[in-house]
Amino acid sequence: MKTHIRNGIAIAIACLFAFRGSAPAADEIEVLQLRPNFYMIAGAGGNIGVQIGEDGVVVIDAGSASQSSVVIAAIKKLTSRPIRYLINTSADPDHVGGNDAIAKQGQTLFTGGGGAGLGADFLGGGASILAHEKVLKRMSSAFKTEALPTETFFEPRKYMYLNDEGIEIFHQPAAHSDGDAMVFFRRSDVVVSGDVLDTTHFPVIDVARGGSIQGEIAALNHLVDLAIPSVPIVSREAGTLVIPGHGRVCSQLDVVEYRDMLQIIQDRVRDLIKQGRTLEQIKAASPAKGYTRRYGSDTGTWTTNNFIEAVYRSLAEVKR
Repeated sequence: MKTHIRNGIAIAIACLFAFRGSAPAADEIEVLQLRPNFYMIAGAGGNIGVQIGEDGVVVIDAGSASQSSVVIAAIKKLTSRPIRYLINTSADPDHVGGNDAIAKQGQTLFTGGGGAGLGADFLGGGASILAHEKVLKRMSSAFKTEALPTETFFEPRKYMYLNDEGIEIFHQPAAHSDGDAMVFFRRSDVVVSGDVLDTTHFPVIDVARGGSIQGEIAALNHLVDLAIPSVPIVSREAGTLVIPGHGRVCSQLDVVEYRDMLQIIQDRVRDLIKQGRTLEQIKAASPAKGYTRRYGSDTGTWTTNNFIEAVYRSLAEVKR
């Protein structure tokens, strides 16, 4: 039943709402309508969320710098309303690379027309860029000033009310990194998870930037709590929609399955550490066995061995 629900949601969304029928090439994107006023843009780096309403447009993540022009064109095709906010879920280039270009296409709410009484050139007149303060810190040395967040927060929860719905931004410390955020659109019942959830491979846990397997599982537990599955009437294939950092749209049951997989691998690695195994011996024991065909890779920037090493280092730090 679980597999039926998961596959049904993915197929229905892809078939009913896709603007393009084929997988996006390097210079193409795909736009999926998830709700009457909510869209997902895929193929421009990290997945992008777009909420549209009478107040304007709220964009979650900006994709890669090289794809910013096609992302802007896609948003303009959806609506003529101005972009008001761009919210970043992390400091990764495939999520913030288009910050500068997309923000410049917007119009800040903090002007006379927005009720704040500030000058029209406030923040350059463009859309506000919102992120956790750790994201600003990470980006400051690698991106030009125009791409940096103009608003930051340090609390566990930041919120706003735009386009007739509450928007909650939750900081997820020590997950993929130390600056991750998940964005929950309460009326639309959509959560944009960022790279806390990635259906294309094992999660990238950047231990050097404060990430950990414990924080990753804690973030997924929070995501499970936020989302609601299609019960008791499972035939409707409804419920909360979760937009991952990369990959297809998920249901709450998909998040549960992903979380359980990480919990199992963590427990296996912990048991091997208790047995006195070295990192190389743990890798050789294949603690991710059973999941490597779906999420693993022997090549690329994030391999199965990279993931196991991140799990090991997370647990080894705690042991000290």
